[in-house]
Amino acid sequence: MSKKSKNVELKAGEVEVFVMGKSYMVPAGLTIMKALEYAGYRYIRGCGCRAGFCGACSTIYRLEDEQKLGFDLACQKVVEDKMYLVQLPFVPAAKAEYDIEKIKPKESTLLEMYPEIARCVSCNTCTKSCPQDIEVMKYIQMAIRGDIAKCAEISFDCIQCGLCAMRCPADIKHYHVSQLARRLRGKYIDPRSENLAKRIKEIENKKYDTEIKKLIEMDKKVITNLYSERKIEAEEVGDLGGD
Repeated sequence: MSKKSKNVELKAGEVEVFVMGKSYMVPAGLTIMKALEYAGYRYIRGCGCRAGFCGACSTIYRLEDEQKLGFDLACQKVVEDKMYLVQLPFVPAAKAEYDIEKIKPKESTLLEMYPEIARCVSCNTCTKSCPQDIEVMKYIQMAIRGDIAKCAEISFDCIQCGLCAMRCPADIKHYHVSQLARRLRGKYIDPRSENLAKRIKEIENKKYDTEIKKLIEMDKKVITNLYSERKIEAEEVGDLGGD
């Protein structure tokens, strides 16, 4: 850091952030994504859904007085004073090639496709880096044991941001492993839904085309009210097999 940046006087409600080493004064309380836009950056990629669901805005940061790196999503993490930012366009990680129609959910399937999971040292760094608070190390242990269903369940909220893989000392591609587990569970393990098959057939037969067209053309306020006032059927919540 230059001596000049050390002597910056903050105005009330402002923080100083650094993008590619350049200092910017931005309002406190903004997310990293909004702070970058405030500083004049225009997104042409890597902004995605802006709601914490797509994983496109993976960000590394370090605070001036801290040794460790921080990892988060730019659309969720609020800026802090003296925060140094590095945006990641994506996290490169080799993905196993497979035909979901040909592979089967055996105990060894995940290990065969991603043998590096056997190198897991249980350091839990992957879990600590996850912006969704997923127990990443736990689902990798389930993958090693051949429990595909449990691996898929624990990793259900994964948004494929790749931060876990980037920090892993064993070079495990956690998010690719869990994606395969969810695909195997959905195709082979979970029971088929008769209602889903029926509804898909109805859609293919254009049963809802008129209603869908009406919704597309409907005023936003009207459709918002319809959604908030909708009748929700009571659901019986069962045990998902958690600990």
